[in-house]
Amino acid sequence: MKRGSSGLSLVVGIDKPAGVTSHDVVNRVRRIFEEKRVGHAGTLDPLASGVLPVLVGPATRLSDHLMGHDKAYRVRIAFGQGTTTDDAEGEVIRCHATPSNLLDKDFARKFLKSIIGPQNQLPPSYSAIKVNGKKAYKEARAGNIIDLNPRAIEIYSAELINIDGDGFPDRVLWDVDLEVSKGTYIRSIARDMGFTLDCPAHVASLRRTSVGELDVADCVSLETLEDVGAKATLDPVRLLGHSFAFIDGDDRNKLMNGCSFPLKSVRYHRYKNPKHNICACTSGIVDTNAPVDDGVAVSMICDNTLKAIYSSDIRCGLLRPQTIFSIGVERGQVI
Repeated sequence: MKRGSSGLSLVVGIDKPAGVTSHDVVNRVRRIFEEKRVGHAGTLDPLASGVLPVLVGPATRLSDHLMGHDKAYRVRIAFGQGTTTDDAEGEVIRCHATPSNLLDKDFARKFLKSIIGPQNQLPPSYSAIKVNGKKAYKEARAGNIIDLNPRAIEIYSAELINIDGDGFPDRVLWDVDLEVSKGTYIRSIARDMGFTLDCPAHVASLRRTSVGELDVADCVSLETLEDVGAKATLDPVRLLGHSFAFIDGDDRNKLMNGCSFPLKSVRYHRYKNPKHNICACTSGIVDTNAPVDDGVAVSMICDNTLKAIYSSDIRCGLLRPQTIFSIGVERGQVI
């Protein structure tokens, strides 16, 4: 079958291995499904492993809707060395003896508690952020200085898991679980912790454990995807986390033609606990009220596929089309 004409429209969760790029994963999925239109929702550095939502076919239009979710990580932070990239892949540019208090778990827990909350974060020099159309990491590799602006982020939780002296006198490792807002760079957190503690630091290893409602337990390896194919499909309605509505009867044509709906004409639902059982089974569904704020997204389901995402226009009392899928995004099955 010619690549690009698979007829598939779906979302899978890949447990990305360390040592490959997110683009490498996309290329592998292209080959598996023989589909050119494949993308991901949230880049992982080559060093990192874990949750990578991958979108196939027309489902690639979900990327912007899935990119804004909060994320969780297990990170190993190495104190005693700073690197060019703020992770273990970079060249060591700073070294410092590690203070003894970095081995104190009570001190570590108190310090991690102090970094929780909203803040402005300066992205790493080696990042995919574009400035004047140029990617920061490419400019950094070329030796060019590029000005990056701080961005507003939030650290929701920071929990110490373990401290390891690593057997070296000048290196201490902290294993930390982090929950953070979208756009947060874990490498910047490690770098800034080193600055604050007067001991350079970098990310030694990183594993993303969740993206929004997608948990690493719901993801599959690339090898498993080779075996199960489309059976690994996840329910995009659960992943989006929006209220949703079932559209049938005469409203089906209105939906596919991109017509607006009166807010009060639609019956809205939510999942009780979208963190679990993200197959498309209907257990755990509860009714909810119509949106009361402008711009609230609603997933529109027709023929058991995600056919569209609408948003609320409170002033006009309407649901207006935001994204229409000519081929509905499949809602998945248990694997």
